[in-house]
Amino acid sequence: MARPSESPKDDILRLPLTTVLDLLIAILTARGFTRSRAWRCAYTFTENSLVGGPSHGLNRFPRFVEWIDRERIDVDAHPSRLDSHGAFERWDGKLGPGPVNAARAMHRAMRIALRYGIGCVALSNTNHWLRAGSYVARAAEKGFLAVCTTNTEPNLAAWGTDEACVGNNPIALSVPRTDGHHVVFDGALSQFSYGSLERAARRGETLPVPGGFNESGDPTTNPAEILRSQRALPIGYWKGSALSLLLDLFVSGLADGRSTREIGQLDAEHGVCQLFVAFAPFLLTPHAIATLEQTLANYPTRYPGQRAHRAREENRARGVPVDATVWSTIHTL
Repeated sequence: MARPSESPKDDILRLPLTTVLDLLIAILTARGFTRSRAWRCAYTFTENSLVGGPSHGLNRFPRFVEWIDRERIDVDAHPSRLDSHGAFERWDGKLGPGPVNAARAMHRAMRIALRYGIGCVALSNTNHWLRAGSYVARAAEKGFLAVCTTNTEPNLAAWGTDEACVGNNPIALSVPRTDGHHVVFDGALSQFSYGSLERAARRGETLPVPGGFNESGDPTTNPAEILRSQRALPIGYWKGSALSLLLDLFVSGLADGRSTREIGQLDAEHGVCQLFVAFAPFLLTPHAIATLEQTLANYPTRYPGQRAHRAREENRARGVPVDATVWSTIHTL
């Protein structure tokens, strides 16, 4: 599937990593974050821009601060365990900061996996975690295979209707490699991510194929119309629609929290459910690792995660890429 243009039409600044982190940490600590929790959030936003995901990186930071100011995010909240059943635990996120809650949940899943081989944490009542791939990539850094997913507000039209009734529920998976070039897939279930739609709308571009419906219920290639209607099309049409529904049923059922339908009844998207699964490093035998490396050595094109790894290296050398308008907005915070 073709993507909207990714040519550098925006006015992009290149800033030192410490400059970006220091400003974000100052903004968050001024709003009641402890320094360690402020650093975790600031690093997650910055890291996502480093690997080429600004829509879930620094571009989203002003919205995150707005939600803190509107008290949809409780900066003092810490997740609590509700119950456990062997390798499975259920936690309440207490509407705390999404990146902090997600990092803790994945860490907990890894701790459980060291005992049982597999660890699973279902988290309810939490907030947007930014980029799913962040958490499985961190697990891969520790040698774990990992999977995570979340539900969202209803913003995709299910197959057979123009009504937004399923969520753009992302799923991420990672497989570790000894050289650090881990295999990481991170994909939401809309044909075009909402970040891509926002970027294309800002540039006045049209999509190469219809990516959703306008407010009249007609398919459209105009990204601004899709953003207004909040009715994007799922990947694979009926397959993406079914997968979105099943991910929602899995995550809300195991977390015993809000479904996509119930999230859609709130004034804005919050109180979502997430699922984190980790597999211990000792489950990968030497033969399995050799097979994995042979597969990648003979893979004829770029594997998932390869572009992000290259982007991280380039941007660490050149500076964190930040949209000039976004950076100006962050300064006003």
